Amino acid sequence: MAAEPLTELEAAIETVVTTFFTFAGQEGRKGSLSIHEFRELVTQQLPHLLKDVGSLDEKMKSLDVNQDSELKFHEYWRLIGELAKEIQKERALEIRKK
Repeated sequence: MAAEPLTELEAAIETVVTTFFTFAGQEGRKGSLSIHEFRELVTQQLPHLLKDVGSLDEKMKSLDVNQDSELKFHEYWRLIGELAKEIQKERALEIRKK
């Protein structure tokens, strides 16, 4: 990365990527999340945003495009996108109420 400090948005992107690789590869392949790693990531890092998701097994299956029982980064990114859309909807409702 650049020697200059990251902007807030750049740091957020860095965090999303770093978080994936921190959990991916603890068991199995280094570049993907197993169901156990996915559960750990969600439990530790997304407890508020995914509290009403229901079954984490079902959520992982819905994200696992190629159905290999692992989440590659692009499949994990779908989760991030879904969560961002939900936050955007909440913010838009807040703005409309003002």
